[in-house]
Amino acid sequence: MFMLKFWKRGCKVLLVFIALALAIEARSSDAPAILVMGDSLSAGYGLKVETGWVVLLQRRLISKGYGYHVIDASVSGETTGGARTRFPRALQLHHPDIVILELGGNDGLRGLPIAQMKTNLRAMIEAARNAHAKILLLGMNIPPNYGPEYAGQFHRVYVDLAQQYQVPLVDFFLAGVALTPQLMQADGIHPTAEAQPRLLDNIWPVLLPLLQKVR
Repeated sequence: MFMLKFWKRGCKVLLVFIALALAIEARSSDAPAILVMGDSLSAGYGLKVETGWVVLLQRRLISKGYGYHVIDASVSGETTGGARTRFPRALQLHHPDIVILELGGNDGLRGLPIAQMKTNLRAMIEAARNAHAKILLLGMNIPPNYGPEYAGQFHRVYVDLAQQYQVPLVDFFLAGVALTPQLMQADGIHPTAEAQPRLLDNIWPVLLPLLQKVR
């Protein structure tokens, strides 16, 4: 008899937890979404998942009373061409209110054509606009491995697109991090866990005007 009562009580507790989980899931699905399309800098390469800037962004949004759900569609090693291919499906699945584009670093490291990189980013900006999403563009700089002219043209892509489409731009996503050895992993490319709050701080003041208080 005791075991039967314990089993029934356990079932009731389980049903409560299931109901709560379903309620939370429903609330999350109703919340406006922020879609992050990026590469390893946003996918958290070499980090514990909970320490990456995208997770920190979700926590800050909650703490500040912004009811957004952050979706990280970033892939390590991603180029603008690969992201452009995946982007229409991501828009269709998530219907984001805001899209954060953190791309181009791998194009630059591989010396891919600047014109193609610009075309890919332009296509994603236009696709996001057609889906009625706001856009935040994260700019990048690269070392002059392929010469200063290539490096200059690379960064100019972000400035030109931001001006052309009147979208907010973080001029250099890795500002305050890239040239600080203790904030970079051993490969010299990826920021450490300690650098992630700084990355979020680089983004936050530019993202803030795009946000609306939703609960």
